[in-house]
Amino acid sequence: MPALAKGMPPCLAAIKENVRERKGVKTCIWKIFGYNYKEVLEIRGAFLQPGIRTFADAPGQKKEAERSMRKYPTGRMMAILALAAFLTGMNEINSLANPEGTAVQETQPAKPAPTEFAHILSCAIEGGSRIAIRGQMEGTWSDPAYYDNYLYLFELQPYQDTLDGRTDYCGWITKGDALSFDISLNLGTEQNRLYSRFVVAVYDGEKYTQVSNTAYVTNPEVLAKHTDPYRTAQNKKGLLIQNTDSMVADAFELGVNHVIVNIPFHHILGQGIDYTYDGKTYSFSREVLENLDYTIRRMSEKSMTVTAVILNGWNDSTPQLVYPGVTKQPANQVFYYGFNASTKEGYETIKAIASFLAERYSSLASPYGKVSNWIIGNEINNQQWNYVGPMGVDQYVKEYERAFRVFYTAIRSTNQNDRLFFSTDYNWNHEANGSTKYNAKDIIDKFADMTGAGGPMDWGLAYHPYSIPLTEPEFWDDDQTGLIKNDAGSPVVNLKNLNVLTDYMQNAALRGRDGKVRHIILSEQGFTSTSATRGENNDLQAAAIAYAYYLADSNPYIDAFIMSRQVDAPSEAAASQTFGLWKCDMNQPNDIVPTMRKKSWSVYKNIDNRKATLETTEFAKQIIGIERWSDVIPNFKWKSQEK
Repeated sequence: MPALAKGMPPCLAAIKENVRERKGVKTCIWKIFGYNYKEVLEIRGAFLQPGIRTFADAPGQKKEAERSMRKYPTGRMMAILALAAFLTGMNEINSLANPEGTAVQETQPAKPAPTEFAHILSCAIEGGSRIAIRGQMEGTWSDPAYYDNYLYLFELQPYQDTLDGRTDYCGWITKGDALSFDISLNLGTEQNRLYSRFVVAVYDGEKYTQVSNTAYVTNPEVLAKHTDPYRTAQNKKGLLIQNTDSMVADAFELGVNHVIVNIPFHHILGQGIDYTYDGKTYSFSREVLENLDYTIRRMSEKSMTVTAVILNGWNDSTPQLVYPGVTKQPANQVFYYGFNASTKEGYETIKAIASFLAERYSSLASPYGKVSNWIIGNEINNQQWNYVGPMGVDQYVKEYERAFRVFYTAIRSTNQNDRLFFSTDYNWNHEANGSTKYNAKDIIDKFADMTGAGGPMDWGLAYHPYSIPLTEPEFWDDDQTGLIKNDAGSPVVNLKNLNVLTDYMQNAALRGRDGKVRHIILSEQGFTSTSATRGENNDLQAAAIAYAYYLADSNPYIDAFIMSRQVDAPSEAAASQTFGLWKCDMNQPNDIVPTMRKKSWSVYKNIDNRKATLETTEFAKQIIGIERWSDVIPNFKWKSQEK
């Protein structure tokens, strides 16, 4: 121990020797005498000596300090001085035992792990300006010889996963008090906590250790400026519409009530429109947005329910939008990339764009139109559509859920009743490799588990139940592939066994926080009119569409049935995947040019017309091999009209 300064009380000398190289005597003494015991804990590491892990190792001094600081301003000073003297004395004993000043090897017992668990049960906005966090304690208090008597609340940004090096807690309570914190929301500032998550920690004199689940704000919708009821469609019939005046008019003639609009997220940043969010200004592409405005506005004006699919393609100028370390992949192997919310820049950019889109397409009164459903990414169980690089399914879902929450919070805090979805293909328990392809069932299960633990969201499922293979339209015999079973262990779930999907989503663990089955939309399916083995067969396609729509329309848990093509795409048609209701001009391979309607067009037009539907689909029964639709479709909607 360094020699004590002459004429200086031992306690102050000890403080000086221990803190002058770290805080400075003046600053340290000011903090000690200007704050209460709780705040003294902040600087205790500056003067604790070897062998004194926490104040709990000096119970007499701690008790006297607590008593004095609660009662007298001067008592606070005396308590600190007494503590310093105690610590100094301990060091003098060590010095006498080791007069040569050589290092003394002390055998310290292993530090026990914390034994309490702070179960955060709710994290919600109250009063529009604060966040109320409530929970209950489980287990027993950690050993007081190692951990102090407080619980600390920390704020984590979406891209942060640990408390390593952190000391900036935002709240604290004494152990034994109710697990309850109230903090400011800071909405609209750079310190906005709307997107943050919160954890509770304990302190051992060296670091803070998390002892709770992670909790996000679960009710961002209470802040929404736009509170219009959800736009419920008149029927379930939907279509991805070719964006030309003639094809938009064609969709109106079909009586379509649901439309898909793809939004190229990676092209939103640009020039022409400035937008400020949380104190930062972003520039967006006027050209890209005006094209979207035209489509969405026209659909909205015709009372269609618009579903936007947010797709993140590669853009050399926006590397922050893709997951760290990901490089551009061959275009024939990877079509789109996962959203990056795991870095500060990625998170802030996604947050700003999502908020901007939500505000722009927020209301029927908006000059830009109204989006009611938002699908974040496409077929996320296959990284061909959502590339972040090889990783296990748990880490993959964690990264997707991290980004999904940013979209969810941005959109729901703007539009109270909008719905958000993630999508999967039909590979329920099939073709997974554990690194870039995953079972749809596993994705659904793990997403539900993670969102439940971090704070429930009102998410929905957008499912793609194509036939097997895509080059043959008659899904009703897909069980011959061996991939269709009538239980949750089925390798594939498509229209043939659609009940497996809706039965599974009725499980308690997958229901929404209101106890109801989550919203399910069939957001993409198509049936080819060109069989890979038999050539063109428009009747087969029309029969498949009729049967598939009846199945979805008669299932109470399906909200929408959206066909993948209005017009055949030349690239798909060349591979016997002619999913459109119109043929295309194959002499123009780089464009989609409609030439003539198929039989399926008239079937789709009349499929929900009470007077015409059964007559229109009569031809299909012989193709499928049935006498009545109600024989193969549970709760068939038009059963009372069948002969």
